[in-house]
Amino acid sequence: MASNRPAPAPSFVPNEFTGDTSGDKKPDTFAYGARKDEETWEVWNPSADTVVPVRGRHRVSKQRGGGLARSSTVLGVGVIAAVGAGGMATAQTGKPPVSISIPDLPNVGSLISDEEAPEGSSTPLTAAGLTTADAEQGSADAGEALRTRIMLQAELQQDQVDREAQAAAEAAAAKKAATLAAKEQDAAKAKAAAAEQKKKDEAKKKAEAARLAELATQYTLPTSSYTITSTYGQSGSLWSSGQHTGLDFAAPTGTPIKAVHSGTVTEAGWNGSYGYRTVLTLDDGTEVWYAHQSSIGVSVGQKVGTGDVIGRVGATGNVTGAHLHLEVHTSGGSGIDPMAWLRGKGLNP
Repeated sequence: MASNRPAPAPSFVPNEFTGDTSGDKKPDTFAYGARKDEETWEVWNPSADTVVPVRGRHRVSKQRGGGLARSSTVLGVGVIAAVGAGGMATAQTGKPPVSISIPDLPNVGSLISDEEAPEGSSTPLTAAGLTTADAEQGSADAGEALRTRIMLQAELQQDQVDREAQAAAEAAAAKKAATLAAKEQDAAKAKAAAAEQKKKDEAKKKAEAARLAELATQYTLPTSSYTITSTYGQSGSLWSSGQHTGLDFAAPTGTPIKAVHSGTVTEAGWNGSYGYRTVLTLDDGTEVWYAHQSSIGVSVGQKVGTGDVIGRVGATGNVTGAHLHLEVHTSGGSGIDPMAWLRGKGLNP
């Protein structure tokens, strides 16, 4: 007769993870989510209803106090329980496998400092933040890509600064060259102007010499074989006015006296302290006085030419020796220096 009592429980429980079927002892291993003291339990099987694939890219903020480690432990347990050799969950109840999506994590180096970086980490965990150009250039790290872009921008800015500095230097050099060229041009102009002025002065001097040479053919000294003993304006008690009013040519008595230029005799005869005096009036009105003559060879109104003898050297009037006293007066009657007047005519007494 069959008994209504339930069949005794088996003396062992197969291990779902190891496949161990030995009945020596009840295994301590239990599935995630099962209580150890329960007699029955079932394996947690992730499904599309319980697991939502993580979409997009996410930043993982820096965890304090071991939070990151705890999250990693939980994730590891889930992965061990759910992921098979192909990364798919193994269904124990005949349900279709569900794909597990792991969030895209940023480069650890971009979240924590070098001191807190995981030991042995040398490759980026993500490609987040990379541009197409970065990918084409082979950059796999967002931080490295950012560093590359910053360095490139810095190089471009430095190139701009260098170009501006070079342009400023070139402008300064051009300005300096222009200033130097302007100075050289001014110096050349000044030199040319000086040369032109010198040329003009030389031409003027030459023309004056030619004029005096021409005048010398028209003017002559009043006598020859003479010595200049007194000049115009010389002071002394010998002269009644206190100053000498003419130019004295000392020469032996009887030395010929000549007309310095063509003119007309306007006076001829005795004149007190001047002794025998002849006045020759030139065409421009200038009067030439010949005093202290020993004799007069012309008469009033007579026209004479340059070099004509008009008298002889003597010592008549107020004198201390034989000489010719020559005075020159303008058309207005004022006395002037005979030496300067003669030199102005190309003569050198």
